[in-house]
This record gives sequence, structure tokens and C-alpha cells, in this order.
Amino acid sequence: MSRIGKKPIIISSGVEVKIDNQKVTAKGPKGEISKEFRPEIKIETKDDKIFVFPQQKMQEKKKLQGLQQKKIKSFWGLTRMLVANMIEGVTAGFEKKLEIEGIGFKAEVSGEELVLYAGFSHPIKLKIPQVIKISVDKNVITVSGIDKELVGQFASVIRKVKPAEPYKGKGIKYAGEIIRRKVGKKAATVGGK
Repeated sequence: MSRIGKKPIIISSGVEVKIDNQKVTAKGPKGEISKEFRPEIKIETKDDKIFVFPQQKMQEKKKLQGLQQKKIKSFWGLTRMLVANMIEGVTAGFEKKLEIEGIGFKAEVSGEELVLYAGFSHPIKLKIPQVIKISVDKNVITVSGIDKELVGQFASVIRKVKPAEPYKGKGIKYAGEIIRRKVGKKAATVGGK
């Protein structure tokens, strides 16, 4: 049995969950999100709790081959976490912070685009997805939204523009990320008379 998959998900107050076959829709104070899930996994609600379990019964499971059984077990845990993230997203939301370091490096929000000045000859313009909010405060970019997957993905796209380099630490990094520094070349001193 999946240790994560068998835990019930408690529906927070103010959150409305609708399950239609394999499609789950969660509506809360922050917004509405819906996702389609794999047919091997069944999702049910009972008494303000969501239960996730495999479609096959234990007798049928024994007939399945080891690899197929392992896949179903991993889908079980994955589905449970995705549904839990949907509920957390519509109640509290998700947020990632990125830091920009370097002389002349900066970011600004211009309409529906994030404009990054990251040491290139031209500014880099990234289109902001509709469900994500971006705010820039000095050298910190905050990416927030209700979909954990999209927030993490867009933060990754921003970081890939100019990842922090190991010599001076210039570039874009996640807040709290530790960049392993390297020692640069040292000038050799000539000894002798």
C-alpha cells in the first residue's frame, strides 16, 4: 500500500470540491482549479474528506505484474499529493522567491510581461501566464499563484535565463539557495632574484 496515498485529504472550510469521473475541481477563496487524473486511480469524498485509492481490488492486483503494480502504487501517491496541492492552492496559494545579483541586473513587470536585464545586450521578455502573479521588489522576484506546478515551472524558467555562476555569484537564484563558490585563477608570483 502507498503510505502517502492512503492518507485522507481534509477539505478546508470555504473550499468546494466537485468530482466528475476523473476530473477534480476545487473552488476556494483564492480561485478555482481543475485537473484530470489517470483512470487507474479512484477519487471519492466522504464527510469533508477526500479518499484516493486504486481502481483494482486486492485480488486483481495479485494478477498484475510487478512493474504494473509499482506504477499504480506511484500514481496513487502522486494523485493524492496533486489533489492535496489543489486544496492548499485555493486556500493559501503558493509562492516562490528569486533573487537577482549583479551590477546592472534588474527585473520589472511591464504589462503582461516580465522584463529581465541580466547582463545581455538586450532585455529578456517573458510572458506571464494568466493564473500567475509576479511582483518585483528591488532585487527579489516573487512568483505566486494557486497552481503549485505552474508557479514552480515559471520560477524555473526565470532562473534559467541567467543561473547564478560559481565565481562571483552573479545571476538569478532561488531565495535561500546556496551557490557553491569556486576559487578563481590566481596570479602566480615569480620568485627569485
